[in-house]
Amino acid sequence: MPKLCALMAMRFANSIILVTGGAGFIGSAVVRHFLDDPGAFVINVDKLTYASSLSSIPQASGNPRYALAKVDICNGPDLRALLEKYKPDAIVNLAAESHVDRSIDGPAEFIQTNIVGTFLLLEEARWYWHGLDSAKRRRFRFLHVSTDEVYGSLASGGLFTEETPYAPNSPYSASKAASDHLIRAWYETYDLPTLTINCSNNYGPYQFPEKLIPHTIIQALAEKEIPIYGDGRNVRDWLYVNDHARALALALERGVVGETYNIGGRSELTNIDVVRTICDILDRLEPSKNFARLISFVPDRPGHDRRYAIDPSKIERELGWRATETFETGIEKTVQWYRDHPEWWRSILDRGYEPKRIGLAIGTRKL
Repeated sequence: MPKLCALMAMRFANSIILVTGGAGFIGSAVVRHFLDDPGAFVINVDKLTYASSLSSIPQASGNPRYALAKVDICNGPDLRALLEKYKPDAIVNLAAESHVDRSIDGPAEFIQTNIVGTFLLLEEARWYWHGLDSAKRRRFRFLHVSTDEVYGSLASGGLFTEETPYAPNSPYSASKAASDHLIRAWYETYDLPTLTINCSNNYGPYQFPEKLIPHTIIQALAEKEIPIYGDGRNVRDWLYVNDHARALALALERGVVGETYNIGGRSELTNIDVVRTICDILDRLEPSKNFARLISFVPDRPGHDRRYAIDPSKIERELGWRATETFETGIEKTVQWYRDHPEWWRSILDRGYEPKRIGLAIGTRKL
């Protein structure tokens, strides 16, 4: 690990990295990762939506290598001003609406942020890049972070690879698929030095409570019903968020321009097994509770993909990345973190978030 940190410090020494969506779950992990490196200066560009949390970046407080810009990536002039002010060496694009259930009820925001926002960010980056001197142009990278959901649903066998055809099934995954195509087009047409990452389901500390794992932990700690969609047999490949952040830094450091890299944790589990594992961990910590009694099966959501599973062989083989956490080690750390930091997630509940059921395709019309 010290050797890896030394290599990272060499690559990012005096580098200026602009991270969009840096107050979100994965974005904050990426910001934390770069701030832990002694050389990088990080600009966190985030419009601070309901799912953002600046308290997810404790390293930011008073840090001279950190700047926050409350900017929407759909605002081209504001993006232009940021690029001109900070002159970044790289852009890591994590700004996105990401919750499938919310995309079912209100797809318009997903189209605006994930497609239009990516287009505007690409255009501002293109003109900024064209104005750089030759040395800085060669160094510049635009790293776009996407999802395995763009590939659609797998049968019981096989894995998603970088060559798997796109077949998105939700408004969220369709919007991310469109953004991926824009990234490819701006590389092929304008030579903008882009890379794309498609990752599996992330989990870990600081994840907003609407997602399966934190929702399950928080509901269990409150001894409230833990809802499972459908029969609970939908399969996801789980990736610990800090492993993902390391992979993104490595792709920025060594990735080949124009390439796509799939990142997965090699940890396939059904949703019901994930929830039962969390209950088992909590039962060991609080033996008198029997948390599995809280599990309740509820109607499935529309278009619920049956299985995702990523083959990360390319990034393992070509860039030398490996996940350091198994699901067993990562979920233990995650459950313990939520038990130890109730002030973090309770502050989200206190400011109005309600863990109620959404995504049943009966939302109000918004155009």
